[in-house]
Amino acid sequence: MNEKIATIEDVASEAGVSIATVSRALHKPQLVSQRTREKVQHAIAATGYTANVMARNLRLSRSGMILLLVPDIGNPFFAEILSGIEQGASRAGYNVLIGDTQNDPEREATYAAYLRSNQADAMILLNGHLPSPLSQAPQTGAPPVVAVCERIPGSNLPTVIIDNQQAACDATRHLTGLGHTRIAHIAGPAKNILTIDRVAGFHEAMTEAGIRQFAHVEYSPDFGIEAGIRAARQLLQSATPPTAFFCASDGMAIGAIVAAKELGLNVPRDISVVGFDDIHFAANYDPPLTTIRQPRRRLGEQAIALVLERLDKTLPTPEGANAPVIVPTELITRQSTGPCPAKSGK
Repeated sequence: MNEKIATIEDVASEAGVSIATVSRALHKPQLVSQRTREKVQHAIAATGYTANVMARNLRLSRSGMILLLVPDIGNPFFAEILSGIEQGASRAGYNVLIGDTQNDPEREATYAAYLRSNQADAMILLNGHLPSPLSQAPQTGAPPVVAVCERIPGSNLPTVIIDNQQAACDATRHLTGLGHTRIAHIAGPAKNILTIDRVAGFHEAMTEAGIRQFAHVEYSPDFGIEAGIRAARQLLQSATPPTAFFCASDGMAIGAIVAAKELGLNVPRDISVVGFDDIHFAANYDPPLTTIRQPRRRLGEQAIALVLERLDKTLPTPEGANAPVIVPTELITRQSTGPCPAKSGK
């Protein structure tokens, strides 16, 4: 005799809640109370619902796989985002396939083929653009695609981002508040959307502080440590060196500190440095790095929640569903910033 496969309806009946509430408890637990989550978890255990993920996928002609495209799996910035996505996917019965694209269009196209051939049910993009085989945003009924960290110009994809312009403005305000007037922004690639937004925030804060004479932006080919070293070394050896750097990443900020030390400068006595991201070792560097904290795990959790909402046909599509989800940032003040040397009497 065939054993009956537990359904989401069985869970809802056992828990005494609606099907939509069960879906929310599984896919967006922050939207339901702790008591409701516990009732749903007990009902899942009682019905054996979690043991039937494969049967569900077969019934719905799904692969049970969610594809993530990451530009560089070795970049520590992505670790917590991936963890947030994986945990949310696992809780809902999905597996995650990580595609390390290395910004190679051929690799991106190879991974995108998984979506087009129904080997993956959805895709999350951390690379800032659609792979060429998906040159247009998905149509109604197509597997969902969600972007995280970077908005993709010209697309209407559901997106989870931070307010990069506001965050950059906050970082620069911290430096102007310490009395710095010669501040250089070590930026990423000029055409990158993150760079554009962060440069705008830098100029906003400098204009707000009435600083127009020295508001230099130094563009770099990437966001890495070596880029920070090269840019900082050049700027510090110029005729009018800055007294502070706002860097577009923590890697760049660490590079700027390395360059400053090579030139015999003390951070923060002679030069202040602010980073961006708050990667794991930012707090343990010498000196500990003042930076903008991106809540990376929450970015991942929100991204997978958007995917699961679109895969769950029992949930109605909310109005403005593709409006960006903006996750707040925080300025973390540590020992890499201090008063402008002129202001401190040095």
